[in-house]
Amino acid sequence: MTTVSYPTQYRNYCIFNNTTSERAQRGEAEIVKIRQELNEPINEEQVVEDLYVLNLMLDNGIDKNKIANIYPTLSKYNDTKSPNIQTFLAGIYRKTKVPDAFGPLVKMLIQDSINPPKDANFDPTEEIGGAILDYLA
Repeated sequence: MTTVSYPTQYRNYCIFNNTTSERAQRGEAEIVKIRQELNEPINEEQVVEDLYVLNLMLDNGIDKNKIANIYPTLSKYNDTKSPNIQTFLAGIYRKTKVPDAFGPLVKMLIQDSINPPKDANFDPTEEIGGAILDYLA
């Protein structure tokens, strides 16, 4: 069961249940499951947790191409207004550097600059801007 504690005014990060590390250790089998879940998500919590697990996999050294290959599924979230989804998506794009993700990152940055997310307890443009800088480096 997905349980996410979203950022608060006192904490600018999410807290996830204990199963995320276990999921990240499963590797390719979990990527298949995540792809299925992202194609038909139950709620935003599930999307955020799935993106977090992908980020953990990348941090743990999984071949970034295995995650880059699910860009068509990830790209469904490129137009999201959710600062939580934007942040984790930008982190994945930063680590995989999928060429097709550069434009959506710029679009997210511009949209968030014009209309900052309401009720966000952090600024997603920090991660989005960092991802863009990594693409340019």
